[in-house]
Amino acid sequence: MHHSKIVKAWVAERKNQIELFYLPSYSPQLNPEERLNADLKQEMGKRVPVRTKAKLRDATSAHMMMLEQNPERVMSYFQDRRVKYAA
Repeated sequence: MHHSKIVKAWVAERKNQIELFYLPSYSPQLNPEERLNADLKQEMGKRVPVRTKAKLRDATSAHMMMLEQNPERVMSYFQDRRVKYAA
């Protein structure tokens, strides 16, 4: 979690709605977001290289929209025993 005042205030207002998990520093294997990042990088590697920020943004957006239609794929990010805490 970011430790800025605005983030802390936002979290405090929603303490009954969300649960925070504090991860050790430098532990990407415990962060399900890293699985999304790896998936995105793998998909981008399969495409023709993009040469502009706009094309990269478009390709990234297309991948994220595809994920919205594939909840099973998103759920797979949480199957490893090290990240099941977040499921």
